[in-house]
Order: sequence, then structure tokens, then C-alpha cells
Amino acid sequence: MKKIFLIPLALLMSCGSMKTTNTAPTSEQLLKDVETLSSDAYEGRKTGTKGGEMARTYLTGRLKEIGLKPYPGQGGYEQSFEVKGRNGAAAIQGKNLIAYIPGKTDNVIVISAHYDHIGIIKDEVYNGADDNASGVAGLLQFAKYFTKNKPNNTLIFAIFDAEEMGLQGAKAFVANPPVALDKIKLNINMDMISHNDKGELYAVGTFKYPQLKPYFTTTNPNIKVLFGHDDPKLGHDDWTNQSDQGAFNAKNIPFIYFGVEDHKDYHKATDEFKNINKTFFVDAANAIQEVIINIDKQKDIQAIFRETLQMKKQ
Repeated sequence: MKKIFLIPLALLMSCGSMKTTNTAPTSEQLLKDVETLSSDAYEGRKTGTKGGEMARTYLTGRLKEIGLKPYPGQGGYEQSFEVKGRNGAAAIQGKNLIAYIPGKTDNVIVISAHYDHIGIIKDEVYNGADDNASGVAGLLQFAKYFTKNKPNNTLIFAIFDAEEMGLQGAKAFVANPPVALDKIKLNINMDMISHNDKGELYAVGTFKYPQLKPYFTTTNPNIKVLFGHDDPKLGHDDWTNQSDQGAFNAKNIPFIYFGVEDHKDYHKATDEFKNINKTFFVDAANAIQEVIINIDKQKDIQAIFRETLQMKKQ
């Protein structure tokens, strides 16, 4: 959960050209997923509520529609975990949704986004359109692309619960992953990717893993992919651990986090579908998809980070 602090713009990565014939998304479905998940009927998707259950039902249907399978041995899409109650309150059960697409290798990229939000406060529904129905909708778009275009790396699509309660879903995942933790070579996380008036999308993680920078290319001149918000010297403006990628970072798993700077509707009842920047959102989702495709083209994804890992051991 990002806090509101502003800094000057970080390094802008100028983008090269790449054909996108096979990457064109269906923006209508992308927008429909956000509109549905952020409607009043879902009551703000708070963990442990009827609205959260409704969101899981919708998302399970979408995973099946796209053709994603639960991970073998998991017994379905759901990964249950317990969130301890505060001040003597009863524990809450959270539920992640985990699906996958097998690749040509058993190296794993986890693509993630959280579906929970903060529910109803003082009779107002906090719909969380940008935070984070947008990231989940992007994840579903990427999943659909890779069901039609077999990836080199095995892709796990993790839709996390209880991010708003301290990254609990992501922490539960890395504590009990469906594959050996050392098989997970990269986490790509999306949290708030649909609301920015300047066409700016941040990619967090290249401060720690600069080897990822060459993969940030996009063909759309309307979107600016910026590096930044990941230098530990920035204090609260360092987003490294402020969304679900933080759980992966704690296990020294490389990560990229895509998101926007906080806006006037962040954690407010006005974070509604009507207030997202729809053109920006479609552009942002397409740009992230291109980056994922670029990275997946690297058949030995571990080779991207080998130099850094060797330096750490010295």
C-alpha cells in the first residue's frame, strides 16, 4: 500500500520498436473486468466478506473461461490462509487464487495482483477500481495471451487476497508455494495501473536488478515507463515492499512492480470505474504485456540475474 509522497521524475527508459501483431489485446474485456470487480455489488472486496467471495467466484469463472488450470496437486484454484485478528478479534480466512501455464522449462515467473480492497466504511462502498481491480484485469489479459502463445518459462498467475492487511496473501504464497521456491526466478506484480493523467507508469525493481532494464520496450509512444521509487534512500518513497512484491523480495526473489503514483482517489470511495483513465489503462496493460513477452523470450531467465547472484556470493 503506497503512501502519498512525491519526488521528481526518475529515469525515463526510452523505448525501442517491436512488432505487436500478436500482442493486441481485447480492451473491451480488460475494461469489463475492472467495471465488474469495482461495482457496488462486490462491496469493496474486503478479505473475509461476501464481496470478497463474490470476487473469487467471478475470477474463478474468468480463469476457467481463459483456459488456465490450477497448479497440479493444489486441489483447485484456491489457496487458503489465515489472517490473525487484532486485539483479540477472531482470525479471518483469506483465499488466493493460483493458476498456471506450463512453459518449455520449469523456471517460473509469478505474475501477480491482489483482488481485495478495503470494503465498506461508514456506509460508503470503497470500490477499489484502480486499487486493484486494474491489476487483476491486466493479469487476466496476460493470461489469455499466453494461453494462445506458449511461454518459454512456466507462468504462475497469482491473484492475492489480503494485500490491504499487510501483504498477507503474498506472504502465505511464498511460505507455501506450489513449486520449490528456488524455481521462482521473477515476480511481476501489478497494483494500481489505471489512473494517471500524465501517461506515466512506474516500473519498480531495476535499482536492485538493473539487468532487467533492456527488456523495457514498448511500441506505444503515449505511455511513459519510468524507473524509480525503489532506492532505499527514498524512505517512504521506496515502494520496494509496499505491495505484494515485498513478500518475494523478502525471499531474495527478483521482482518488477508496475504501478502509478498515488492520486486523489487513492483509498477513497471515489476510486470508481468512472474515474480511472481508460485510455491510459489500456496503454499501460499493453506496455506491461510487451515487457513480459520480452523477458519470457529469454529461455534461461536465470541468466538475466546470474551476474548479480554471483556478486552477492562474493
